[in-house]
Amino acid sequence: MNEVNFVQASNLKEKPDVSKIGFGTHFTDHMFEMTYTEDKGWHNPQIIPFSDITISPANATIHYGQAIFEGMKAFRQGDKVVIFRPLDHLNRLNNSARILDIPQVDVELVHTALKKLIEIEKAWVPAQRGQSLYIRPFIYADDGFLGVSVGKSYKLYIILSPVAAYYSHGFSPVKIMVEDTYVRATQGGLGEAKTPANYAASLHAGLVAHKKGYDQTLWLDGVERKYIEEVGSMNILFKINGEIVTPELDGSILSGITRRTVLQVAKEWGYPVSERRISIDEVKDAYKNGTLEEVFGSGTAAVISPVGVLGYKGEDMVINDGKIGPFAQKMFDYVTGVQCGAEKDIHNFTEVVAEV
Repeated sequence: MNEVNFVQASNLKEKPDVSKIGFGTHFTDHMFEMTYTEDKGWHNPQIIPFSDITISPANATIHYGQAIFEGMKAFRQGDKVVIFRPLDHLNRLNNSARILDIPQVDVELVHTALKKLIEIEKAWVPAQRGQSLYIRPFIYADDGFLGVSVGKSYKLYIILSPVAAYYSHGFSPVKIMVEDTYVRATQGGLGEAKTPANYAASLHAGLVAHKKGYDQTLWLDGVERKYIEEVGSMNILFKINGEIVTPELDGSILSGITRRTVLQVAKEWGYPVSERRISIDEVKDAYKNGTLEEVFGSGTAAVISPVGVLGYKGEDMVINDGKIGPFAQKMFDYVTGVQCGAEKDIHNFTEVVAEV
């Protein structure tokens, strides 16, 4: 295994008041960097001072978009710092790499480097419940070549950003618009990869939804515009007649780590759980006959995001009287409790990476 070298920053930054900053606006003193070339593979893993990246104007990623990323969080638990499901995230990074034809990384090496980086930057991990240190690994093709081809050189970075609780005004339901005009992804495409292209494809529809008074967009399948897929920044789940239902992983939606957590825990709590195709018409029918009990999203940023209004073709479905559903509340309390140490972690979801 390559040794992870460390270059100390000469000047350390003043740490911000996390409660007063936006998401991803401040970054720690150091970052992880590793390089890939055809002759050496992945090499030169090092932790270096946080700084701007210099690239060629002909950089392949700028022109052709061969890039992937991940998002995870570190939390303070008293005198310990933990990361929530880090290996699941790093293995998903490799799955995205497979789809984008990016060379696989040594998960053990990157895992070791991540722990070393958190150890160095542990003072940046906020102490208040709901606050965390956001972890952003990303890989991009580094070739300076204007030709449409798979890259031959790559860079991997991990940067860290202290973030406040996702819900600045409290844990409250959001309004989501079902999108039936624009398409984000299709089977056989990039849908299940965590790649910038998927987020770029969602921007315009998101702006349209905002102009209509909604917070986010709920995507339908790209072929029939009938089956529910995911929200722009999270997976979607429904509680219908006591059952937790979520779209199956068919290659066009992201395999969410929080989604995985919710389904596992829901089964253990005794709820019937179904991963299957679910149409917007089925959801409308459940709403009309009173069996649509809750709708909520799941993701790293918000953990659980209850949906109070679901808009489709100009009509709004008001879910659970626009209030947080009991299941969503219970799951939010449980997962955030595990993350902050208030709940016992019987599943080993969290990994201790530093002592404060």
